[in-house]
Amino acid sequence: MRSVRIRILATLLVLAGVGVGGWQLLPAKQNSNKTITVGTTDAVTSLDPAGAYDAGSWALFSNVFQSLLTFEPGGAAPVPDAAKSCGFVGSGLRTYRCTLRDDLTFPSGRKMTAEDVKFSFERVKRINSEVGPASLFTTLGSVDARDLTVTFHLSSPDATFPFKVATGAGSIVDHTRYPKRALRTDTGADGTGMYALKTYTKNERAVLATNPHYKGAVKETGRPIVLRYYADSQALEAGWKAKQFDVAARQLPPEMLADLSPSDPKQRVTEVDSAETRNLVLNVRANSPLHDRRVRQAIAALINREELVSQTYKGTTDALYGLIPAGITGHATSFFDDYPRPDAKKAKALLTEAGVTLPVRFTYGYAEGRGAAGPEAAELKRQLEASGLFKVSTKGYEWTDFQKRYAEGQLDAWAVGWVADYPDPDTFGAPLVGTGNSMKNGYSSKAADQVILESRQYEDRSRTTASFRQLQEVVAQDVPLIPLWQRKEYVLSSEDVGGGQYLSDGTGVFRLWRLGWI
Repeated sequence: MRSVRIRILATLLVLAGVGVGGWQLLPAKQNSNKTITVGTTDAVTSLDPAGAYDAGSWALFSNVFQSLLTFEPGGAAPVPDAAKSCGFVGSGLRTYRCTLRDDLTFPSGRKMTAEDVKFSFERVKRINSEVGPASLFTTLGSVDARDLTVTFHLSSPDATFPFKVATGAGSIVDHTRYPKRALRTDTGADGTGMYALKTYTKNERAVLATNPHYKGAVKETGRPIVLRYYADSQALEAGWKAKQFDVAARQLPPEMLADLSPSDPKQRVTEVDSAETRNLVLNVRANSPLHDRRVRQAIAALINREELVSQTYKGTTDALYGLIPAGITGHATSFFDDYPRPDAKKAKALLTEAGVTLPVRFTYGYAEGRGAAGPEAAELKRQLEASGLFKVSTKGYEWTDFQKRYAEGQLDAWAVGWVADYPDPDTFGAPLVGTGNSMKNGYSSKAADQVILESRQYEDRSRTTASFRQLQEVVAQDVPLIPLWQRKEYVLSSEDVGGGQYLSDGTGVFRLWRLGWI
């Protein structure tokens, strides 16, 4: 499926005080076991793969757990990791079979079996956590395990199933250490990934030791890692300036990112385009003031993305006018086509037609400490209220509280970032706008569901372009969410650490093992 291409363009590589060859990781014995510390504002919702569907948790999962498949850097198709081989059986795209490696062991020393794989997948669906990844497995009907063979039986053709297997949702856990019908709640994790989780303190740090028993797609062992979690971007910036960590990844303040200098000899900067997007999600339930789609269309007609990107993000993001970001098959600008410029007259006409009382009042929630979420909320509030048509109450919440509130329908609108689970347009379809989607906003559309279902029948993913452009037209009319921007990914590291450019590339894998001392 080489037709799917993520725009991962290295646009700024600061080679501080070394030649081009300085990016090579030197085998210096004195640094082979020296810990690299990474700072981030991404929070971990849960250490249990059945209970988390967010970037911070999955970043940890892709290092501590293995899936049957994974993605190579920049790869568009998954490759075997815990599996020796995988493939569809027959031509119907409804039976998928994997043969497991026979040399994988959990921290306890117990060998991984096909039963562990079956248990892990069935458990995600059985628990069906409000903030978990069960929505990725809507086409998974049943799983059979026999010896080292795992067979997945799908309820409908799904060419994207291998991509989903390769995500954090496909993390394989030790069935003797995880409850069958409930989430594990301690601070341990039992996986077979590149790293073993030694200690974890919520909202503070995760200490990772290299796993000498790892066998899989990655051939070179990384360095010991400490992940330090910061409450917000300002705290992360202060930590960087105080030299509390060696690598900063997600999210430094926009003002700092905009001012990064290529000539600074004390740091290395990698800037790449990414497939991460941010959307304003709207509650479409009957009890929401945004239930009438004409009200939602009016909001879409007022938002000025260019001002948001310029004023709030200082040009470190790009305005986005479609559900699917630039660089992904099927990208379109449907929101620009339908709402080409902020238009208060059009918005007022829509609200008048809807027969609602003006100004329309609604609540807007956001996660505190997540990049520039607070200033972003203030800017969107300003834009909407300037028209005199809306009155917006904004409030920030701690990350897990925020997730719970929007999942339970307590908010009328909320802004969330969406990191691609895998390099295929499907990751922006069903999880965002399909029935039972992860946004939990009550949206359901037969037209959208039908397009998504049809797109999964094509193993050649280049043939899905028309389907996903049609999906984006439906979304621009129904407005269950409003695309705001597409991120540029920044990784900042000290001058003696290399590999930052490989940490994240749009495949959903966070490669801590690629970091090394120079």
